[in-house]
Amino acid sequence: MNTSFRRILTGAIFFGITIVVAVAGYMLAGWSLFDSLYMVIITIFGVGYGEVRPITSNVLRIFTILVIIAGTSAAVYTVGAVVQSFTEGEINRALGIRRMMKAIENLQDHVIICGFGRMGQILARELHQGRQSFVIIDSDGDRTTEATELGYLVLTGDATDEDVLELAGIHRARFLTTVLPSDASNVFITLTARGMNPNLVILSRGEFPTTEQKLRLAGADHVVLPATIGAHRIAHMIRHPAALGFLDKNDGSSTLNELLNRLDIQIDELVVPESSSLVGRMVRDVELQGDTAYLIVALRRPDGSTLTHPPSHTVLRGGDTIILMGHRGDIPKLAAHHSLRRQMRYRGARH
Repeated sequence: MNTSFRRILTGAIFFGITIVVAVAGYMLAGWSLFDSLYMVIITIFGVGYGEVRPITSNVLRIFTILVIIAGTSAAVYTVGAVVQSFTEGEINRALGIRRMMKAIENLQDHVIICGFGRMGQILARELHQGRQSFVIIDSDGDRTTEATELGYLVLTGDATDEDVLELAGIHRARFLTTVLPSDASNVFITLTARGMNPNLVILSRGEFPTTEQKLRLAGADHVVLPATIGAHRIAHMIRHPAALGFLDKNDGSSTLNELLNRLDIQIDELVVPESSSLVGRMVRDVELQGDTAYLIVALRRPDGSTLTHPPSHTVLRGGDTIILMGHRGDIPKLAAHHSLRRQMRYRGARH
């Protein structure tokens, strides 16, 4: 029980006891219940209508003085506790917003999530589990309250507003995801964000296949079409039921992540700096390292172009990002030996 509520409850109890004792006192003096109650009310609240009956006894006068002091004190105490409760709530809210804004100001290379609907909630949960810093923008008060209660950094506002994106640290952010259900809003946010930060990696959601081209023209680096992905998934379930049953049994042992984990395999991104000993060497030199073996799934050049499963004779350059699969204990050794910088862990990772 918080302090403010405890004070309100204490004041209310004291006020109620005062009324009961005062009414009982007047009734002992020979007054009726109604007259006693009426006298207590006009006395405590200082209405000034006059006494119900003449008070000639000094004892009754002293009793009335005590009723005035006790009743007024209880009422003032209770009202003060109520005011304090509202004031503390506003102060705590203001301090909470200030702390959140300070935390957002300190973010660097973070993710901006525009929209905290179903897709945004799943995305935020995954990033939170992966310890990736992010800030959520949503105009719905209920959703932002829910996000705040989960411990996320949140801004209440319209993500199409440049000022709101500025508050979210768009110039310091590395990724922006716009996952609103409205394609028009996603296109507008993408266009605005691209204009504010040309180096930002933008991932946009599209409801209709025809929207993908518009999002890319607006500046989106990647477009996700949930309906298309869902349709492909259902088609795969129909065409490959045996494989699906093997990979997707919900028995705690057969999901793809867990299978990779059981095999002690993971997929990592490794950046090849200019100073790395791998600069000028070929893909096959990475895939075969002594007694260990790796599989380079993709190679991303500094200009943003990506080679999926690059040929073994492909030459590595400074600034390249290699996405490779290997045993969990071997990848850190490879990174340390060749001065590679780890970017992101995809699968088989222990949280």
